Amino acid sequence: MKSKRIILLLMSILLITALVGCSKNNSTVKEQEFDASIYENNDFLITPNELKDLLGSEELVLLDCNKPDIYQKQHIPGAVSIGLHAFSDKTGKPGDPGWGTIVNKEELKSRLESLGIDNNKTVVFYSDVFKGPGADGRAVWQLKQAGMDNVKLLVGGLSYWKDMGYDTTNEVSNPIPTSGVVLKDYDESYSATKDYIYENLGKQVVIDVRTDAEYKGSQKVGEPRGGHIKGAKHMLWTDLLNENGTPKSPDEIKTIMADMGVTPEDDFTVY
Repeated sequence: MKSKRIILLLMSILLITALVGCSKNNSTVKEQEFDASIYENNDFLITPNELKDLLGSEELVLLDCNKPDIYQKQHIPGAVSIGLHAFSDKTGKPGDPGWGTIVNKEELKSRLESLGIDNNKTVVFYSDVFKGPGADGRAVWQLKQAGMDNVKLLVGGLSYWKDMGYDTTNEVSNPIPTSGVVLKDYDESYSATKDYIYENLGKQVVIDVRTDAEYKGSQKVGEPRGGHIKGAKHMLWTDLLNENGTPKSPDEIKTIMADMGVTPEDDFTVY
């Protein structure tokens, strides 16, 4: 596993969603626009201002990864609701082999085409970073794993979009199906198997980014077993975010990760 790929996953999971903070209404004076160029791996990021300029374009597919009830209340104009597990295999129950992993290529191709996704359109995922649980980051990560380079994660999600003063709506949008999606064989370095983790226990850092309660054993959100992986360090994923949902600076993130025993050159795993 290459550290830059794990960091990409970490950034996705961390740009992805659930925290506490203030949400301003649409009349708020715009904040200064977030600068994504300060991050070395920024190709999967899109700012609210960049997305605003794409709204209404036939070359944009905008996907809302919030829970359906959140989508129904308000969402970015033109966004299609896909919920929390759009590209994941939910056969069986949490803890069963393969549950929650990316679906096979044939099924993924079908799901992408049903949403109007192809290899050329800009595909943007977002959710509310203060309500979680980060399905937009998971979706970007999964499609990156499948070799799609046209997928983006909205910086700060719906909350930052509103902080910037941009419009929301409750008008439902439906996808326009397409065809011809081409997928690569899945890049296995984007994920860590149970066997991989077991074989590397004590050799590389494992970080549990769930809540403190989950780390200590809570099963309230559906875990089949309580507790955490032996030796895993705890860091709430939102520790890498600013109060408006945007990621902290590269130097701040490096400092936080150094406290976890991780440098940019290291391989590590988050879950």
